[in-house]
Amino acid sequence: MAQKNIVVVGAGFAGVYATKRLAKHFKRDRDVTITLIDRHSYFTYMTELHEVAADRVDEHAIQYDLQHLFCRRKNVKLVTDDVTTIDRTNKLVKTKHGAYPYDAVILGIGSQPNDFGTPGVAEHGFTLGSWEQAVALKKHIKDVIARGAVEHDPEKRKALLSIVVVGSGFTGTETIGELRDWRDTLAAENKLAPEDITFTLMEMAPTIMNMLDRADAAKAERYFERQHVAVMKNTGVVGVHADHVDLKDGSTFPTATLIWTAGVKASDQAANFGLTQGRAGRIVVNSHMQTEADPTVYVVGDVAIYTGNSDRGEPQIVQGAEASAHTAVVNIESQLAGQPATADYKASYSGFMVSLGSKYGVANLMGWFHLSGFFAMLMKHLVNMLYFIQIYSAYYLFHYVMHEFFRTRNQRNLFRGHLSRQGNVLWTVPARIFLGAMWIVDCIPKLSGKESWFVDKLRLPFSWLQQAATSGASAAGADATSAASGAAAETTKAAGKAVFSLSYQYGKEPMMVFDQMPKWMYNITKTLIPNQDVAFFMQKAMTIVEVLIGLALIFGLFTWLSGATSVMFTAIFCLSGMFYWVNIWMIPMAIAVMNGSGRAFGLDKWVVPYLQKHLGHWRYGTQRALYGQERGQ
Repeated sequence: MAQKNIVVVGAGFAGVYATKRLAKHFKRDRDVTITLIDRHSYFTYMTELHEVAADRVDEHAIQYDLQHLFCRRKNVKLVTDDVTTIDRTNKLVKTKHGAYPYDAVILGIGSQPNDFGTPGVAEHGFTLGSWEQAVALKKHIKDVIARGAVEHDPEKRKALLSIVVVGSGFTGTETIGELRDWRDTLAAENKLAPEDITFTLMEMAPTIMNMLDRADAAKAERYFERQHVAVMKNTGVVGVHADHVDLKDGSTFPTATLIWTAGVKASDQAANFGLTQGRAGRIVVNSHMQTEADPTVYVVGDVAIYTGNSDRGEPQIVQGAEASAHTAVVNIESQLAGQPATADYKASYSGFMVSLGSKYGVANLMGWFHLSGFFAMLMKHLVNMLYFIQIYSAYYLFHYVMHEFFRTRNQRNLFRGHLSRQGNVLWTVPARIFLGAMWIVDCIPKLSGKESWFVDKLRLPFSWLQQAATSGASAAGADATSAASGAAAETTKAAGKAVFSLSYQYGKEPMMVFDQMPKWMYNITKTLIPNQDVAFFMQKAMTIVEVLIGLALIFGLFTWLSGATSVMFTAIFCLSGMFYWVNIWMIPMAIAVMNGSGRAFGLDKWVVPYLQKHLGHWRYGTQRALYGQERGQ
């Protein structure tokens, strides 16, 4: 079979989605190669640019390396380059440094902010259409707030401490909400009163957030009022200067920071391909996502315009990008199989979620289910996480959760900082060592003395094991008469009976967690440990594991795993019917030491970073600034 080539241009939401789906479909077909070309070596999670601009997450938190995304995908080649044109005659995608043959090409080069030619926006304003722009905006805001804090002139001070966002779409409202979240931190760092820093949202239309149901938009507007964000409707900006903006009514508004989010258009690069362009420069496609000029050239995402449902085209949102990419992928699969493209674009919008900062948002699900506050934000996070599931990236799903919930600063996350790692793990070191020591103390009588489980023959009569297990099982309603089943149940019970017996040698014996082993637990144990030999083996194995847990905790090695195992074992001991409430402290203590306590006076300080580095390289390869065959890919 002849070699077939698919070239995907643009590693955005649509491009990454399409490449992942194609790679999975053709993973057993060695005759199909997929080449993904982008000017960057990473995928940017564009819908979260405002989080970088407002310093909620680290700058690189929304960058996802393509090598990590496509690890082990041998049928995917990554190229870091600028695409210049598509030679449809010779079936080549040309870049600044090479050319790539194609049987089908997917063009997903995205969009960019549209200032509609408003004077001064390019020179004095800021837009939020790329990672670089988000970083530049963050640096600018830090600079102007610092300058405003020490400015004596009242007019200059007012302009420096005034932040204006033009446009109340998704980007505008999320940006000003996130910046407002940043206010108190900025004020504290610059010795300002928080109210000295002002925020204004300007919208030309008589209403804001016009992509939402009016009731949801009203909730958002009330939230802005509570947060002292000024909302100026029917306000057109006709000029931007270094320290003020000109409004359509002839007045001026003082600000040194104007962020323009009033519209988007197709990337300027779209004009380079000789394809028919429509509204806002978007490339015209049919219902199969094919261009008019060439049915082997598919256009997806923000840069495509399909007018079958609306003259304005489909919304330029992630759901639309995924739907168009899915349509293109299905048709390309048919095309390469020698069949006609028949899949039509199907608009499927499950709802709209808008964050107004880190803790509050509004959402409209399926057109009828309305949420606000905590649950709206939770839904937005779930939708973001769903994308990583759709592109089969558990690695970056994990990192998204870590960045959004556990690594944020200044309480700026959905759970108001309660999940963020803020404390010094030094203070859990005593708890870690004590818990480890208790595991070792528990194992001493099992390793030596008359109750040792490591002598040639167990000193504990097996008939006693059978009798104890049978009576316990009968109390639970189980029929346990065999010696094998008795050994099975007693293995678990014996493990829990001796745990930290020192804690109840004095005074009244405390209450057991369970009076006897639950029937379902007994049945599981009997299945896993069917005879005496297995029972003796399991007793010895559990003792070895307990010793390893104890040593690992004492020396701070794999502390998270050791703590989790301690929780699991304690739960098993509780279910054995021979564990006491007085020892239940093991569970919260084990959970506490899981918070990285091994990195303070423990081996995890060196071992965990080493493994993260080397196992990551083994699994995902080495991150690079450039990818491409000629660069040793």
